[in-house]
Amino acid sequence: MEKSYYEMLKSGLEDAVAFSKGDTSRCRVIEVEIPDPVPAPAYKAADVVRTRQALNLTQRALAKAMGVPTETVEEWENGKVEPSGIASRFLFLLDGDHSLVDRLTALQ
Repeated sequence: MEKSYYEMLKSGLEDAVAFSKGDTSRCRVIEVEIPDPVPAPAYKAADVVRTRQALNLTQRALAKAMGVPTETVEEWENGKVEPSGIASRFLFLLDGDHSLVDRLTALQ
């Protein structure tokens, strides 16, 4: 006879409780080590302008592709604010592969 959803859920929760108490005999444990990411280069105002122009985008279009307000791109390009770590990584990826812009704008 097939187990009911309740029985499967109860069994899964019992396995989780056993695991939290150190009993790994009822489950499979896979440990994955993720290396520290290589820091992306810092993007300064001139770098953001160069990247945007190389992508043939307006400030508004770059902002839309990156999911940030247009004002943010303006502040980056005016040197008022530097792109955050994740924004710098994103710009680095866009700079290296211009086809990403097409893929990003196709999602919208």
